[in-house]
Parts: sequence; C-alpha cells; structure tokens
Amino acid sequence: MNQMTRITRTSAYIPTRAIIDIGSNTVRLVIYGGPARAPDVLHNEKITARLGKGVAENGKLGARAAGAALASLARYRTLLDLKGIREVDVVATAAVRDAENGAGFLEQIRALGLSPRLLTGEEEAVTSAHGVIGAFPAADGVVGDLGGGSLELVDVDAAGCRHGISLPLGTLRLPGLRAAGERAFGQSVAKALRRAEWQAAPGATLYLVGGSLRAFARHAMSVSAWPIDDPHGFEIDAAAAQAIAKALARRKPEALTTTSGISSSRLAALPDTAALLAVLIRSLQPGRLVFSSWGLREGLLWDRMAPGVRLQDPLVAGAAAFTSEYGIPAGTAAMVAGWTASARLPETAPGAERLRLAATMLCLATAMVEPNLRGDLARDWALRKRWIGANPAERAMLAAAMIANTGRSDLPAELALLAAPEQLREAQAWGLATRLCRRFSGSTAAGVSGSTLRVEGSALVLQVQPQIAVLVNEGVERDLKALAAHLGLKAEVR
Repeated sequence: MNQMTRITRTSAYIPTRAIIDIGSNTVRLVIYGGPARAPDVLHNEKITARLGKGVAENGKLGARAAGAALASLARYRTLLDLKGIREVDVVATAAVRDAENGAGFLEQIRALGLSPRLLTGEEEAVTSAHGVIGAFPAADGVVGDLGGGSLELVDVDAAGCRHGISLPLGTLRLPGLRAAGERAFGQSVAKALRRAEWQAAPGATLYLVGGSLRAFARHAMSVSAWPIDDPHGFEIDAAAAQAIAKALARRKPEALTTTSGISSSRLAALPDTAALLAVLIRSLQPGRLVFSSWGLREGLLWDRMAPGVRLQDPLVAGAAAFTSEYGIPAGTAAMVAGWTASARLPETAPGAERLRLAATMLCLATAMVEPNLRGDLARDWALRKRWIGANPAERAMLAAAMIANTGRSDLPAELALLAAPEQLREAQAWGLATRLCRRFSGSTAAGVSGSTLRVEGSALVLQVQPQIAVLVNEGVERDLKALAAHLGLKAEVR
C-alpha cells in the first residue's frame, strides 16, 4: 500500500505571491501559494497600527502610528526578500487616502523599496467585490466591506460590479458617531447613504467582508450553536441577524464574554459593529447575510487571474491541491468519480458533479491517513477547513460522504442542521460507492476500466471482466450490498 503522507511528500504549496495591505486599523502581510483559483494562505501577520485613529481625530496620520507601520513594512520587505518572493502588491486604503500627510507617508514607504498603490474609494469597493465574486461565483446582491476607516458598498451580479462607494463609517469612527445617541447615529448612517445616492433592492443578499464583521459572524454562530467553526460562508436570515445585532449593540464591551476566534480588539469593537450592521439591515432591507473571508486582498488576486483560471471551480481546485498532498492525483479521483456515477440518486441537483468530484478526492485521501486518525477527518476536513466555493449544505454533504466511505451509516445530528435529508443520503451514496471502487480496484486504471457499476431495473450490478474477476472477494461483495441497500436495490455481481 502507498504510505505516502504530507510529511514525506514535497509540498505543492510553494509561496508565490504576497500582498501588503495598509489599512486604517492594521498593516498586514499575506503570502499565498497553492492553486491559482483557490490560493492558500501560507503566511499571515499584522500589526495594529491604527493609522485611521489620527485621521479621524485631526485629519493626519499620527507620528507614532506611522512609525509603527513603517517598522512593520521594513520587516515585511526583508521577509519577502529572504523568501525570494518578487510578485508583491502593496495597497493603501482609507486612512492614507484621507490623511493630509498621506502623500509623504507613501514616499517613506517607497524609500523602503516597496511600490505602494493608493486605492480610490471606488477602487477599494470594486476590488473587495471582486474578492467576493471569486469566493462566491454566483454572487448576486450587495457587498459591504467594513474596515477601520471606511465602509465600502457595491452592487454585484452576473454582469460584474457597479455603483461602488466608500463611506466614512469605519470601526475607528463609530465610537464618535455613536456618542450622540442611537437615534442620531442611525440618522447619520442613513444620511450618508442618501448623500451617496445609494440603495439596494429589498430582499437582496448582503455579502459582508472585514474582520469586525467576521467577529460578529462568530458571535452569531455561537449564539445559534452553528456546527461549522469557519465564519466564511456563514449564512443567516436578515431578521435573525437584526435581532442579534440590536441586542449586541446595547452591551458594553467589558460585559462580553470571549467567543472562540474573536481577538480582544475585535471584541471591544463588537457593539459598535453590531450597531452599524443593525442600521444597514434596516436601511438596505436584505433577505439574508453571507459572510466572506475573501475581500480586498483576494480581489487583488482575482484581478490578476487569467480568464481560464477564473472559470475553474474553486472547490475542485482547492480539493485537488489538498488531496495531492496525500498522494491522490486529480486524474485518479476523476476516474473513480466516473466509475461511481451510477450510484447517484434520482434527486441529484444540477451542478452536483463538482461536489461529487471533491467528495471523491477527500474520500480517497482518507485512506492514506492512519486508521486511528480517520474518525475525526469528516469534521476536520469538511466542516473546519476553509473551502472556497462550498456553502454550508455542501460542507455537510462532504462530511456525509466521508463518513459513509469509512463504512459507517450513522451521521452526526449537526449535519441535519446544514443540509436536507435527501442531500445527505445522496452524499452517503457517493461515499459508499467510492469505498466499493477503492476496495475492488485499488483505484487502479486497469481495475476501473475492466469493470462497470450500473443500475438495471431493481438491481445494482457490478460487472467485471474475467481477467480481473479474482478481485471480487467477500469485502467487495459486502460493500456492494451496502451501497445497493442504501439505494433500495439488490446487489448482483456478473
């Protein structure tokens, strides 16, 4: 058996590109690797310089904040040089854009050997929207990106982005705006929207970007006992989000208990973020909220993607790269998925092929992991790992397929909170079929090509060429019967 693991293989995740994001609250370096369509974060560090604090108070970048930012940028430049990364985007946003001394600060950055680009408010909004489009290819609604110095809003649909605006409603400005009272605060936000001549179609989806909004998502996930840890892709009905936001906005930061994944600085800003979100929900009247980990930085990656890369499915691309680390070639997974296609249930939804292929990749990869570690893989890989391009129901289906692939028929109750029973049953069929193919053929081309799996009337038939008939043993027959029973069919070997 192939004992190849992630430890013994040469990793495919080579750092190739970096982005330095000079924001109003933080200055961050992110280094990416992996597939172009679903890049993985290989290095992520930041400092909380709070450049926007001085801008909000007197219109200038404070000397202390600017000094801290420049020191971090010097470190980032050296790290990139040591790692040999030459493809680097450096962008500055609201704080530098609005500061009276912003131009001088950019010159100091250039003196470090970096080439910063100052984004306009519209460019910032559109770039963040491109990040959301990259993460949610069918995105249709409004993107809201909340940073330290500003809030960007932009319409998105199949035609692209339009009407991008930047409003001075960043988290560093919110305490001052709320000091006049909640009614005055709501009026100020509504007035800013009217001044920008910006409104959304009632019932639209509101895609939310930014660390403070993801902190709100984590809080909402905790309140609702959400079974997925990652806030990316978390969905919530607008009315439910409004109720949580209103309750949170009334609380004092010091009264909040720590929620997993929320830093102390994000926790302190949570009531202000919630207050702004409550006003936005009331003003924009969205139908649901979807939270995205992809925003400005990933939008920069999207802008440089070749058209052919953009057309790739991000879930399939990400799963292929991930499972290749366990010795599973994408071609092998596609071959097995093709062989098991007859195990699909009649209720299969359009477009499920991409999900079934990703599930097949993950199922095959579990066989390369030590048996005593496999029990936790369905939760860790399907529900905890960040998958771009998979919604909560699809994550649950990945987990169901992986559990069935181990031979188990019971599913955790939490999966029923994410996907419909027929979706989970279909995914279980994928896992059972992959298990059958793996046991019978060893995932070899000769074994797969010398056999077929198909439904004939009330029977699930495994037909095998004479030269490989010896591969059919008791275990294969048991797996075939399990899959047939799941489908309500009788098992037959020819």
